[in-house]
Amino acid sequence: MLVILFVPIGIIIDFSEKVDKIIANEAPLDETLEYYLNFTIYFANLLFPILLFLSVIWFTSKLANNTEIVAFLSSGVSFYRFLRPYFYGATIVCLFGIWFSMFVVPAASAGYNEFKFNYLKSANAVEKPMDVYRQINDHEVIYARNFSPERKTATSFTLEHFEGEELQFKISASRLQYQPDSTNIYSLSNYVKRIVTDREDILIKKNKLDTILPFEFDELTPVTYIAETLNYNELKEFIEQEKRRGSPHINRYMIEVYRRWSIPTSTFILTLIAVSVSAIKRRGGMGVNLAIGMALGFSFVFIDKVSVTVAEKSTIDPLIAVWSTNFVFALVAIYMLQKAKR
Repeated sequence: MLVILFVPIGIIIDFSEKVDKIIANEAPLDETLEYYLNFTIYFANLLFPILLFLSVIWFTSKLANNTEIVAFLSSGVSFYRFLRPYFYGATIVCLFGIWFSMFVVPAASAGYNEFKFNYLKSANAVEKPMDVYRQINDHEVIYARNFSPERKTATSFTLEHFEGEELQFKISASRLQYQPDSTNIYSLSNYVKRIVTDREDILIKKNKLDTILPFEFDELTPVTYIAETLNYNELKEFIEQEKRRGSPHINRYMIEVYRRWSIPTSTFILTLIAVSVSAIKRRGGMGVNLAIGMALGFSFVFIDKVSVTVAEKSTIDPLIAVWSTNFVFALVAIYMLQKAKR
């Protein structure tokens, strides 16, 4: 119910902010409608913890204000028995949330991010060059500085070919330029190829050389949102491939794996906290319960975002970073449950 209330508000706010760019970039109507369908799924998944939390608080507060909880417990039923239907519901929501985050949200995220990249990117955005280091197959490793996906260029390019642990040859160039109308053809400036032999190395030098290299240019582009767009099985395969390539973004990808389990699992913790907060009849009524619930809900989201951001930028184990929020709030839930039982 809360999703039906909140999502249209989010769509209206988002559309009002982006309508100028949508018109300026001549985004097709069908793609725009598909974007907002994907936005609905993406937005609902993002607000999942808070919406669940507020729903349970609202329902339980209604019971408490009508003194139905007091009557229920006065009949000799334990508080844990009172919690049982909530956990049945939480189990259903959790299982649905796992399926949703594993397979539905990634597809929506792909459409959502592609539309943003194609039609909502600022014309004044400044491209930030980056360094790339990758193992592109079992035998070859490449390195490039100032890698530019838009201009399809790089500087200080190096390709090393190994057989086992022995270096067979090394190609280097001061500048790499991809030829868009070709298949894996690149222009190399100040080309140098060093062939390693048992007696002495052989050097081949050219001022400029157009040649085929064993990788697609798009393979070098580290798309920041790629992990969000893959279903769970594809994501696991992608991570194994990136580990072999020596990708520096493994932490970011592992965070996405763990979050697909941690957010649905938080259903049980948030349900327990929500019931503990709202089962007590307060003088201020439902408003006080909702205020406390919103403070705790936004604290959950805030701590979760902070821990994830820290894990992406540091060497903290992604498993610890992602699950730390659930662990902290599980302790809060246990404390509040003991307090509510009294």
